[in-house]
Amino acid sequence: MKKIPKEITINDFSQHLFWDVDLSEFDFDKHKAHLIQKVLEYGLLKDWELLKKVYGLETIKQVSLNLRSLDAVTLSYLSVYFKINKTEFRCYKHSQLFPNLWNS
Repeated sequence: MKKIPKEITINDFSQHLFWDVDLSEFDFDKHKAHLIQKVLEYGLLKDWELLKKVYGLETIKQVSLNLRSLDAVTLSYLSVYFKINKTEFRCYKHSQLFPNLWNS
């Protein structure tokens, strides 16, 4: 597990990401998937840079491959960024099982 730089705290990330989270209870290891998904879908560029410092690209890639849901833009970005076919992402497979009839 990558050691989180001591100078980075959850308060360094954009506060709009955590409207639903008690920041006093936030743990970088325990809530890794939640933080990564929030930053990928709603974060700013500075949040992306902090995320890379905290977890590293390999961890971000592995977590994003296993997320149950990602919006279409984020999925496309990650597919290109990591050079991985969209069909390898769990969220893509899951969306194929449960198609949204309103946006088809």
